[in-house]
Amino acid sequence: MFFHMVLERNMQLHPRHFGRNLRDNIVSKLMKDVEGTCSGRHGFVVAITGIESIGKGLIRDGTGFVTFPVKYQCVAFRPFKGEILDSVVTMVNKMGFFAEAGPVQIFVSNHLIPDDMEFQSGDMPNYINPCGSMKIQKDSEVRIKIIGTRVDATEIFCIGTIKENYLGVM
Repeated sequence: MFFHMVLERNMQLHPRHFGRNLRDNIVSKLMKDVEGTCSGRHGFVVAITGIESIGKGLIRDGTGFVTFPVKYQCVAFRPFKGEILDSVVTMVNKMGFFAEAGPVQIFVSNHLIPDDMEFQSGDMPNYINPCGSMKIQKDSEVRIKIIGTRVDATEIFCIGTIKENYLGVM
């Protein structure tokens, strides 16, 4: 789920940022460029926790930009198959529902919702059980088990289920 790891990145900086605040400018640009991004290999970078080293800059020919190799520590979020996540429902339709657990979006098909829950359309579509004690609608909090993931270069998609014990509306 969450990992603390060391990553490297080459940062390009314009000459106007040189001076006594050079290190601060590199760190702030790194945070702006990296935090909140997703890589298929490491997952979503949640936060940068520290800078291990900033190497010597290399001047780019013809541009004046300088490339600095930066080694930094960060917290990354990556979901795995079999993991249980607490999430918030964002959209409900007759095919199932979408939920978000932090930065990751999870789809739960109507085949992976308990059989006793039925879809009700209307101005607020939802899934409800016969006695009315459990209702899945927009902004409901749901506990989901991940049964599959698909990783793209810049995004992670998950398929989940609530058709097991201790899963479903919280």
